[in-house]
Amino acid sequence: MHYIWKEWKENIRGKGLWLSVSIIVLISISILFRSSVLSFDKGFYVLLINLFDTIIYFIPILCLFIGAFSIFQEKEQKTLIMLLTKKDNYASFLVRKSLGLYVVVLVPLLIWFFLYLLLLKFNFAIDIKSYFIFVAAIVCLSLVFLQMGAAIGSFSRSRMQIIGYTIFVWFYFFFLHDFILLSILPDVTHENVKLFSSAYFLNPLQAIRMFLETGMGVYSFGHMSRLLEKFMWTKPVFFLLGNLVIWLSVSFATAIAFNRKEGYE
Repeated sequence: MHYIWKEWKENIRGKGLWLSVSIIVLISISILFRSSVLSFDKGFYVLLINLFDTIIYFIPILCLFIGAFSIFQEKEQKTLIMLLTKKDNYASFLVRKSLGLYVVVLVPLLIWFFLYLLLLKFNFAIDIKSYFIFVAAIVCLSLVFLQMGAAIGSFSRSRMQIIGYTIFVWFYFFFLHDFILLSILPDVTHENVKLFSSAYFLNPLQAIRMFLETGMGVYSFGHMSRLLEKFMWTKPVFFLLGNLVIWLSVSFATAIAFNRKEGYE
């Protein structure tokens, strides 16, 4: 609780969190106005997909920066050394710091999306299950990239390094990962399609998108080819859960293994 309160006070004084939430609010309202011409019955699903496809470009990089600078600030202000000279080790510190980050970032987002649902009720027929799936997708996206940001902040030695690593991670998951898979797509066969599928859904953006679109019924896998059946060898929710476990674990382990207690610059 101490870490959550400390993180909350630091983010209230800073501009990063409020700027991030303001961007999400403006995008959401903009999409709502643009979707006002859609039908009352089906427009709800179109709006959610369009909103997700838009904010998916912003939430990852915002969470990366928030997570990275939150950890790096502890090193700059020398509070990390003070905390580690007590009974805390770095792993314990990182767990508590990460929980604080989750609460501080997710609570304003959840409050906004609850208010946003009230706005949607005036314009569309609401499907609560689909909206819950949409919010769950946003939460999972935020968790993964906040933890990656915490790892970046742990091993970075300067603010310029944080900016460089953050842009690279964002660029990799949005462009480079899919580009690499496209280059090997002609070699995909029935024998290795599961391996290709695992690599494809290792990208959290793809795993979360598939979970959202199938959960909302936008895509159906009722009549698949044999190759596609092997590609979708488990349910999208399991791809998502596996993705969460892998990336949260890898980010946490990387932060511990390569952390630097001091920040320069």
